[in-house]
Amino acid sequence: MSQRDFYLSRAEEARMGADAAVLANVRDRWLRAEAAWTEMAERVARTEAARTERDRAALPTT
Repeated sequence: MSQRDFYLSRAEEARMGADAAVLANVRDRWLRAEAAWTEMAERVARTEAARTERDRAALPTT
């Protein structure tokens, strides 16, 4: 499991927690957690894309 997959899995768990929450403040806490996990997954995806682009640019052209 990649780091990105882990973060997305945690975001999904947080979404399920929000859906199951009865109290508004608990639901809000789960939604904030979901947003944080999703942002971390997106950050990893951007980093991987930038690394791939950098590595591709570093290859010699013939």
